[in-house]
Amino acid sequence: MIRNTQTNWGSLARAFHWALGAAIIGMLAYGWWMNHVPARADRFFYRSIHADIGYLVLLLTVLRLVWRGVNPTPALPADTPRWQRISARVSHGALYAVTILVALLGWAHSGARSPDYSDFFGLFHVPQFTSPDKAAAAAYEDRHILSAYVLLALVVLHVAAAAFHQFIKRDRVAGRMIGGQADKTA
Repeated sequence: MIRNTQTNWGSLARAFHWALGAAIIGMLAYGWWMNHVPARADRFFYRSIHADIGYLVLLLTVLRLVWRGVNPTPALPADTPRWQRISARVSHGALYAVTILVALLGWAHSGARSPDYSDFFGLFHVPQFTSPDKAAAAAYEDRHILSAYVLLALVVLHVAAAAFHQFIKRDRVAGRMIGGQADKTA
C-alpha cells in the first residue's frame, strides 16, 4: 500500500525514510571525511559531489514533508506515555528542521564561494541565493558543520529510540517502518 494508514506507514513514506536516512548518514560521513583529509587539488570535486547530494537531500526532505502532510501519521500504541509522545513529536520535528537547516547552510556556503558548487552533476546549474563573499562563505561553512553535528546527534537519538521500541518495548513501532507490520493492539 502506497499511502499511510492510522496504524501503518505506506510504502512511499518508508521509501522516503530509508532513502533519506541512508543519504543523510552517508553525507555526514562523507562530509567528515572531506574535512579531515589533507587538502588536495581535487578537493573541489569532492565538495561538488557533496553539494549535489545535499541539493537532493533538501528536495527529498521537502517532498517527504509534503507527503507526510497529506497522509495520516500512524498512531503510537495506546499505552505510550505522554512524555514519549511529546518526545517523538519534538525529535521528528527537529530531525526535519535540522536536515533542512544543514542543507540550506550548505547551499548558502556554495553561493558565497567562488567558484560555487552550482553545477548539478554537470546537468544544469542550481540557482544560488547568496553572493560571493569569502567571510560569509567561512561563516556559512562553520554553521553548516556545527548543525551537521547536531543532526548527527538527532540521528543517534532516533536510532536509539527505534532500538528501544524494537528490542525493549517490543511494540512494533520500529517494525512499521521496516516492513510495514503494524501492532495489532494499537
